[in-house]
Amino acid sequence: MKTRLSNIAKHAVSKVPEVTLGFWIVKIAATTLGETGGDWVTMSLNLGYLIGSLIFTLIFIGLVTGQIKARRFHTFLYWATIVATTTLGTTLADFFDRSMGVGYPGGVAIIAALLLASLGIWYRSQGTIAVSSVTTPRAEWFYWITILFSQTLGTALGDWVAGSDGGGLGLGYEYAALIFGTGLVIVGAAYYWSALSRTAIFWAAFILTRPLGATLGDFLDKPLAQGGLEVGRLFASLILLVLMGLCLVLMPQRAARATEG
Repeated sequence: MKTRLSNIAKHAVSKVPEVTLGFWIVKIAATTLGETGGDWVTMSLNLGYLIGSLIFTLIFIGLVTGQIKARRFHTFLYWATIVATTTLGTTLADFFDRSMGVGYPGGVAIIAALLLASLGIWYRSQGTIAVSSVTTPRAEWFYWITILFSQTLGTALGDWVAGSDGGGLGLGYEYAALIFGTGLVIVGAAYYWSALSRTAIFWAAFILTRPLGATLGDFLDKPLAQGGLEVGRLFASLILLVLMGLCLVLMPQRAARATEG
């Protein structure tokens, strides 16, 4: 009986998508949307980081619950949940960095510790942190909490490198995007030409796409005087939402299987 259940789990279909080039394109668009959307709620609507975080926390919990209750992979439900983690990650990072007064370096340190703790507890509980193992409700909760912390860390990293206040390095949005884009290229090269763990490479790439999206989002909505394009947070968010929808239609995604790495 135990062997039979093990075989079933081995071939179970996950409710997360296969990791392909299309996955990463949509992920970058989603992280950029999270930055512009989160800033629109907290700054443009003047709700503040705490209220914004509470709003997005409720949305996050609702979508994750729906994702876990679903019996199969739903493309738009999955990516709506990803967007929820990016918007919540944006407001949480800003809350740590600015409202709590710890600055960008302090925010990065706190959130990095939370991410490492999440990965450690997940690994200790399940024996793996591979995306292909996300086939049970418990693994799904670990997955989404880790995703949330990785998105929050990415936002804090992007702000730290690009921003000049709060202990930021002040390199600007263009240079920050170039730095994180180069980091992604290096991670991609490691995937094809190294023996490094594919799971470690995935999480490194997942974290790096967030600050890339954060800096791109800031570049879109910040004033021209600050080096941005001044598109406007709401308009930029709508553009990115349409772009995501087109990508999901033109690049259909399928569920990853437990046997896939």
